[in-house]
Amino acid sequence: MKRIFYLLFIISLVSCRKEPVPPPCTNCPPPVDSNNINLSILIDLSDRIDPVTNPNPTMQYFQRDTEYIKAIEKGFLNHIKSKRIITYDDQMQIFFNPEPSDPQINDFTKELKISFNKDVPKSYFDSVEKKYSELPINIYQSAIKDGKYVGSDIWEFFKNKVKDYCIKDDRRNILFILTDGYMYHQNTKFDEKKENSYRTSYLTSKLIKSNNLTSSNFKDAIEKNGYGFVKANENLSNLEVIVLGINPQKGNPFEEAVIKEYWENWFKEMKITKYQIKSADLPSNLEPIILKAISGK
Repeated sequence: MKRIFYLLFIISLVSCRKEPVPPPCTNCPPPVDSNNINLSILIDLSDRIDPVTNPNPTMQYFQRDTEYIKAIEKGFLNHIKSKRIITYDDQMQIFFNPEPSDPQINDFTKELKISFNKDVPKSYFDSVEKKYSELPINIYQSAIKDGKYVGSDIWEFFKNKVKDYCIKDDRRNILFILTDGYMYHQNTKFDEKKENSYRTSYLTSKLIKSNNLTSSNFKDAIEKNGYGFVKANENLSNLEVIVLGINPQKGNPFEEAVIKEYWENWFKEMKITKYQIKSADLPSNLEPIILKAISGK
């Protein structure tokens, strides 16, 4: 009997011991509130928007862009309106890389950087809608009138700016890129050739042809030769990316698929897991996709 009592006593002592408390976290990132959105739009102002060089009688590409931007703004405001006012902590902005030489375009960009917090008046919604319905078209018209298409340095943006400009540790970060899918800028045009790979900081129709990516086995050729973009960043896992406007040149029926393959592999290497790459289409067709991407549903 004494042995049983002693055994029960030992078991009770062991069961009552408290588990060790882990030390407090130091230098830990703030918790992510996915209900707070940090939304960015990167616009490619290369000659892809030129209605003379790249005309489209159905709807010019710069006009499609402005409608895409309106849909993005609509999705952003829908998100804000779905929240309680006290939880407002969201922002949206537009970027170019490099910045256009026209100072007026940069002024428009400042106007299009908007932030919502619990103190914004109800009239702020109307002012945002007004800005996003008027200013984007002014940006494109100014760039077309200037005619100095300096290209769009998307690779450099991802290398040196995307973390500072488009990522906040405590938010859900979404980046829309409006581009035809080709990537080129004279200031960052380089390649890295190794034994089993050929990576570039650019992608042009000429490069696609020179790499013989013009047949249905293009994926095998890409894998065998290690074709792709040079990795621009190490870990962008807290960034969602939606590319809109892929527009391949005519002559190669596989060109669009090759462009998308380059972008997909690039995103995967930078640990971007949530991404979409959509072809140039009428805004009415892409709007539902844009709204769904922002809502996350």
